[in-house]
Amino acid sequence: MHSLSLRDRIAQMVVMPCYAEKLSLRSRAYRDYRRQIHVVHIGGLIILGRVARGAVQPADPKTVAGFLNQMQGMAAIPLLVGADFERGLSNRVSHSAPWPHNMAFGAARDIEDVRYQAAVTAKEARAVGVQWIFAPDADVNSNPDNPIINIRSYGENPEEVSRFVRAYVEGAHSDSANPVLVTVKHFPGQGNTSVDSHLGLARNSDSREQLEQIDLPPFREGIAAGVDAVMAAHMAVPAMETEEIPATVSRVMLTGLLRDEMKFQGLVVTDAMDMQGLTKLFDPSEAAVRAVEAGADVLLMPRNAEETVNAVLKAVQSGRISRTRIDESVTRILSAKARVGLQHTRHVNLARLDRIMDSTESEARAQSVAARAITLVKNERALVPLAAPESACLTVLAESDSGSEGPHLIDEFKKRVPAMKTQLLDPGMPAQALDDALNALAGCAVNVAAVYSTRFDNTGAAWLRGDFPGFLTKMLAGKTPVIVLGIGIPYFARAFSGIGTYITTLSSAESSETAVVRALFGEIGMSGKLPVTIPGFAAAGTGIEVPAKGK
Repeated sequence: MHSLSLRDRIAQMVVMPCYAEKLSLRSRAYRDYRRQIHVVHIGGLIILGRVARGAVQPADPKTVAGFLNQMQGMAAIPLLVGADFERGLSNRVSHSAPWPHNMAFGAARDIEDVRYQAAVTAKEARAVGVQWIFAPDADVNSNPDNPIINIRSYGENPEEVSRFVRAYVEGAHSDSANPVLVTVKHFPGQGNTSVDSHLGLARNSDSREQLEQIDLPPFREGIAAGVDAVMAAHMAVPAMETEEIPATVSRVMLTGLLRDEMKFQGLVVTDAMDMQGLTKLFDPSEAAVRAVEAGADVLLMPRNAEETVNAVLKAVQSGRISRTRIDESVTRILSAKARVGLQHTRHVNLARLDRIMDSTESEARAQSVAARAITLVKNERALVPLAAPESACLTVLAESDSGSEGPHLIDEFKKRVPAMKTQLLDPGMPAQALDDALNALAGCAVNVAAVYSTRFDNTGAAWLRGDFPGFLTKMLAGKTPVIVLGIGIPYFARAFSGIGTYITTLSSAESSETAVVRALFGEIGMSGKLPVTIPGFAAAGTGIEVPAKGK
């Protein structure tokens, strides 16, 4: 650290976004990366994914590794590279196991699954050049209207969530030869919020007593297990911070609670600083200065790296922030880089990737978790498993009009009953088109309605998009029995009193789609238990156990 100027020390606190893709040396993107790394001397990168047709498109592992090797080659001090690998690498990198969302792990109830997933994630992350995993999610999803956490959480029980968080930290740290940094988020707990912090300032209105009983235990458990980093949320916490400001820029939260009271000594990282939960309150420069004043070590994804460094530098020169405060953070950052061995090697071996990424064992384990998470919540007419699949019809209610939801599920049904009548509907369809779709189901002995739901809207509404609520209500009111498959968030079912048969996957991963079809056809049993309450519909712990056919 003594070799770094004050400006370069501040630059080490900045982590900027990147898309790990092949770049021409003449491209504007390459020039931008080169300036940030070679000139501004930022401390790290976070990998994002390109979105196409409403879904993140995972990149090839060799492309990711090659890109990161290229970026590391520009850096005077090795870059610390992070990624949101909450479901393993699958939502950013192809050829990795399709792990379901955390809530599915909560329904499957096997702590060793989490430990195994974390170990695999750590191994694969290091193989592609990522040393910092922004997982696990330590939020306790106590609010059914939560628009941003929901199935990313292990559940609503603080003790259970704490157990899963500890298992993840221990699993990710299990290979000392390939160490990674692990992060609990979103401090001090974003489970009881009803605003998406990407769109505005979220608020946790829990009392201090509730914070201690519900929100904080998983973070305390993560710290006790040796977690390396804590990510702060863009969320107001009036029980502790009297100002209407997010925890990201609150000294009461980051220094008073996290550092002094909870004795956390690792890295404190902000949530993405381009989110409107922060930007609606402060301009980017002021937000960066306030986050450092509050106790943040790492400024994640500010809008402009150079402007951010200049703003913090000016605050130090004016006396608003002390040099000691900067040195504390930079010491932690450089120590973390040393802890993951970046002083010895910053590049990865592309020749080893195929062997590490193409693991049939981890894919089988991911599919097993998805299968054991399938939860039969209601089965009033004993419709499950399907007695006569050849006479059933499938209607898929997609969450968006992108075409990304439903095709794999339909393929799984067609593999088993090629002649099955299927429909893929999107929420932009007019009411008349939906009525026509309903009329097309005449003659079906059983209707299967697969409802995709992975995000609430920005009001926190847990209902379906477009005219889907009316469509599903009409279907349920008809004479033909209906099996509702909840693909993703389970809570939407509370809006439909007519649901008599309900299966939820608690994840929208491809592995969960495959699992729910297998369960419906009786190829596997169902043993999942709800890790959350569906208000007015089903209590936490609900789950009807059904064996596979013939067993």
